[in-house]
Formats: sequence, structure tokens, C-alpha cells
Amino acid sequence: MVFEQFGKPAEVRDVPDPEPVEHGVIVRVEATGLCRSDWHGWMGHDPDITLPHVPGHELAGVVEAVGSRVTGWRPGDRVTVPFVCACGTCPACAAGDQQVCERQTQPGFHHWGSFAEYVALDHADVNLVAIPDDMEYSTAAALGCRFATAFRAVVQQGRVAAGEWVAVHGCGGVGLSAVMIAAAAGARVIAVDVSPEALSLARMFGAMWCLDAGRVRDTAAAVRELTHGGAHLSLDALGSPVTCAASVNGLRRRGRHVQVGLLPSPDGTTPVPLARAIALELELLGSHGMAAHAYPGMLRQVRSGVLCPDLLVTSTITLDAAPAALAAMGTAPGAGVTVIEPWS
Repeated sequence: MVFEQFGKPAEVRDVPDPEPVEHGVIVRVEATGLCRSDWHGWMGHDPDITLPHVPGHELAGVVEAVGSRVTGWRPGDRVTVPFVCACGTCPACAAGDQQVCERQTQPGFHHWGSFAEYVALDHADVNLVAIPDDMEYSTAAALGCRFATAFRAVVQQGRVAAGEWVAVHGCGGVGLSAVMIAAAAGARVIAVDVSPEALSLARMFGAMWCLDAGRVRDTAAAVRELTHGGAHLSLDALGSPVTCAASVNGLRRRGRHVQVGLLPSPDGTTPVPLARAIALELELLGSHGMAAHAYPGMLRQVRSGVLCPDLLVTSTITLDAAPAALAAMGTAPGAGVTVIEPWS
């Protein structure tokens, strides 16, 4: 699926097959997620994208070919990958922080992505993650961005603890993942969204309270009231000035805000209620994916049944339906996860 202009209809067509670089692999895509980040890229909000472009960064599939320097993978291996492909050698990578690699590449942004039969991935020995044999490709595809991103945002950055109040603003794929992960950790979760369908799913995945932001005028005040003082941890999983401010304003003293949703703006900045952050000694944190080496802990919880990312997949489409589905995300982001299985 290729687009030639930002914000203009994409089309499905034949393009040359990619070749692996010496440290990379080619993966035959079996499933790939449709993410709001793909919509941002299609709209021209990402300066790394050059046209023409193939989006897609949440993927699972089978290794088709390997570069000459790849030692840990071979054709036929079932794999997924974080949306941040790290270099493995920069200071950030040396510290174990591959999710903020200084020389990172991202399929679907820095180069052509996974809305295709084949995708090239860099530094395979650093970035590939083996998929358990009993895991569906559609489930594994959701791990690379939204579920892994939510896992790190809630568990590692947010430091969730049992009994804490957690507010999740925006219940798309990332937000619903965060609801499930926080609830599984024993937190008391409040889900906030404008979609009744999304809130219904949030309740199914463990939310104790659901706030319809289309009906509740001040969601931050409602969170403070329900929690008798504010959330201990709050996430903006959508990415807008309104949800960011509501997340911060809904915290209790010394609470923790984690910004997960992208916040595109003409000048690259977003207003944040810092006066409250100072007065209440709040922590304001960003979260940007999760490194491949951190996947085993998450996968153990998935395999044990504590976490069920497969339940987040609410629709499956073919690649031919992807252009219309991508365009529709601007007006109707939808609830749950849409997975593209290109050739089903």
C-alpha cells in the first residue's frame, strides 16, 4: 500500500521486493496492525517520511532472507519486532535503552514499512523477537507498538502498583492495552473516552469506572472525585492538548503522568499545566515503545494468560481495505485493534 502525497488516497500496487542489508533481514508479513501513528505519518506529521511511502510498523511474520552479518536468525523463524529498531551500539543502546536509540530506524517511517508482502528490518540480532509457536500472528502484530508501548508505559515508566488508582485517557489500542495491563497488576482503573464502544471494551478488560468524555464536562475533576484526591498514575494514550491536560489535572499529589500518545502541533510544543505539576510535585514522563530485550517479561504474562492481547483484536481486514481504513482514522479512530492480514 503506497501513498504518493500526504493526506491523499493510498493505493495497493506491485513494487520491487526489498533486499536485506548485511545486518538486516527481510520478513514475509503475515499480519500488521493499523495504528494511529500510521495515520499521523500519512497526514504528514512525521518529518522522517519521504514520498512515495509504504506505512506500517506493527508486524509479525516469517524471516524470508538474512544479511551476511546476521547470526541469530534464519529463514523460517517466526518473529515480531519493536517499532523502534535500534542500532545496538550507541550510548543509549549500551545503557539498555534501545527504545530511544540515537540512530534508530522505524519501519513505516524512516523506510518502507509492513503494509506489504515483505518488509526490510535493520540490525536483526538486536531487534527481532521470537514469536511463541502457539501465538497467532495477529496477536503478535499488536505487540510491536501498542501493547508493548502500553506495557512499558504502565509497568516500567509508570511504576504501577497494586491498589493504586490509574486513569487512562483515550481507549484505542494503546489505551485498552494500558487498561488491561494496569488491571492485571492489581490497580483500580478509570477509563476515559468519547466512544461508548471503547468504554465497553475497557470495562471488559478491567476498568472499575468508565467516563464518557462527551458527557462529562470536566473529566479531570471527575477522576479526582472518584479517587478521593486524584489518580496515582495517569496516561494520555490518545495524544491531544485536551487529553494531556486532563491527565495531568486528574493526578493527586506526587502523582505520575505518562505521555504515550503523539502530540503533533505546528511548532512542536503542547500546553501543559505545569503550575499544578510544580505545586503537587508531579512527575511528567514520556514513553516511547519498548526494547526487544524487555519482551520476555511481557511474553511470560501473555503465555500464562495474565495478559490477553488477542482480545484486543476487534477487526481483521485485507490489504485492499487498508487505504480506506487508514483514512477513516482521522474522523473515527475506532475501538480495539484492527489487524491487516494481507493475503487472507
